[in-house]
Amino acid sequence: MKFTIYQESRIGRRKTNQDRIAHCYSRDALLLVLADGMGGHLHGEIAAQIAVQFITHAFQREAQPLLQDPSMFLSRALSNAHNAILDYAFDKDLPEAPRTTVVACVIQEGQAHWAHAGDSRLYLLRGNRIVAQTRDHSRVQLMMDQGLIDAEGAAHHPGRNRIYSCLGGNHPPQVEFSKRINLRDGDILALCSDGLWGPLTDDGVLEGLRGRNVMDAVPVMMDRAEERGGPTCDNLSLIAVCWHDEKSVGEPDSVSTQTMALSDFTTKLDTFGESHSSTPSTLELTDDEIERAIAEINSAIQKFSK
Repeated sequence: MKFTIYQESRIGRRKTNQDRIAHCYSRDALLLVLADGMGGHLHGEIAAQIAVQFITHAFQREAQPLLQDPSMFLSRALSNAHNAILDYAFDKDLPEAPRTTVVACVIQEGQAHWAHAGDSRLYLLRGNRIVAQTRDHSRVQLMMDQGLIDAEGAAHHPGRNRIYSCLGGNHPPQVEFSKRINLRDGDILALCSDGLWGPLTDDGVLEGLRGRNVMDAVPVMMDRAEERGGPTCDNLSLIAVCWHDEKSVGEPDSVSTQTMALSDFTTKLDTFGESHSSTPSTLELTDDEIERAIAEINSAIQKFSK
């Protein structure tokens, strides 16, 4: 495989970052995953951390170096991540399980497969247009589908953050799966939370990425989204990967997995607590609280890691 990839997550103007992002690749398969925790301090980001960490660990177990069936992998991994969040809530005696959106994508054999629950998005850009994107599992999206509001009205609707599918919570997630899509040289896949696509809109995502190296484009887009988000800017996260044919020159920062050993993986996943370090706040966790949270997360994940 040959690709260029860049990921970044920022706290925005919030007191804690409940977004979690990761990518992981073997010689022949690449995973991208993003989760946006929902609800109160700590528990929302723990739900997101469990989801991203669980899916990444499952990928490392099964991509040896290929997944047998990418769509089945995504189905099983998201379902078990949901159950791990519920188990965490049970062990902590919480009145309600914490919740998180999720969007995950697997690329192997030149084909992309993705799944999502909630309003974190995936875009597939080809040339000068968006050729595929996820459909939000949100109240305003349903209203748009029914012709009750337009895109501008949805952007300012008071219920725009209400979603009806997620991991965790009191109901099983309604996970939506993509069709298998063959990638072409230069295709860009972008996974982002609503803190990024909300201020930028679809047009802003397209304009920010087309014709640009993702290594340069992503930080500029994050700056722009933060500026437009203003004093109420949400957490914002973006993973962007540009796909290259094996015969193409690629870009100066592109990754080639050709020489990787069959059992090797490269992973970029923030550990719990890292998102607190950049912006001090009155809600900052102590080292002991972080260590305890990490232990609880690992315990919840381990029960469903088979």
